[in-house]
Amino acid sequence: MNKSDPVDILARTIWAEARNQGRPGMTAVACVILNRAKNPAWWGHDILSVCLARQQFSCWNTSDPQYERIRNVSTSSSTAFRVALEIATVAVEAGLADVTHGADHYCTTAVHPKWQQGHTPVYQCGTHLFYALGSHS
Repeated sequence: MNKSDPVDILARTIWAEARNQGRPGMTAVACVILNRAKNPAWWGHDILSVCLARQQFSCWNTSDPQYERIRNVSTSSSTAFRVALEIATVAVEAGLADVTHGADHYCTTAVHPKWQQGHTPVYQCGTHLFYALGSHS
């Protein structure tokens, strides 16, 4: 793991957040990260700072059970991580078409965070709902 490599950190983040959502879900999470990086706010100003921002992606919290998993996952241990790495490489080197319609937030259908109240999703992929809230959350 290289915390100064945006491809590596983006791949690990999208793998941790959406590996059970397949390529479409992982692509959508990557789009949210790219949208945040394009519109700097409290969540960061580039891919690295967005992914590693405090309390944004729980997988990077050292107390989260996924933290050790993302530190140790590799392309030889996970097919989903290979896909995440492909998506992250394209995202960093060429950019991705934004399938989320500008989303900068998401959550699963199983949770109802406070920021979600009163907002309509702009996109849904699997069990993830995507929202375009800007910096007003």
